[in-house]
Amino acid sequence: MRHHDHGKPTAHGQPPEVWTGRAHNRVQWVLAVAGAACLALGVDLAVDSPWGSGLAPLLMSVIGCVTAGLLMLFGTLAFVHVAVRVDDEVLEVRCGHIGLPRRRIPLSDVVHADVAHKVTPCQWGGWGYRWRPEKGTAVVVRRGEGLVVRLGDGRVFTVTVDDAEAAVRVIRDRLRLIAARASQV
Repeated sequence: MRHHDHGKPTAHGQPPEVWTGRAHNRVQWVLAVAGAACLALGVDLAVDSPWGSGLAPLLMSVIGCVTAGLLMLFGTLAFVHVAVRVDDEVLEVRCGHIGLPRRRIPLSDVVHADVAHKVTPCQWGGWGYRWRPEKGTAVVVRRGEGLVVRLGDGRVFTVTVDDAEAAVRVIRDRLRLIAARASQV
């Protein structure tokens, strides 16, 4: 299967078979390093601390550092980048290097796609996978443009991605094809 990265129509005027886009956030690497430092501190406390100062405070310190480090490390690495893929049937969003969390939205559930030109973490309450009752769900890995899809059940999903306009074009073309097929039946 051929991959088209910019949402340009094929020679026959059809949308590309697959559109892919990404967004990155290098600031998350700083937070991941801080998480690794907390984890290392917890391990260092567990290995090198004298037991004479009391077991309970030591265990609390070790557990606290290790837990904070793991939460920071994995919580930030999951949102260092996001990959968006649109094919004939599905909009798929994968986060981080292992692709989790992941969201798959059938295009048959999408009623509209649009570009949000200024998505910020402040609008969503921070970086990462977010939910706000008045706004819907979002994956925010950086400030800037994003793709917004409205679903048939009224829910809204937003994801920051480079060249969101191309993604919107591809999704709208797919929606027109789906509607044309449905009207032929």
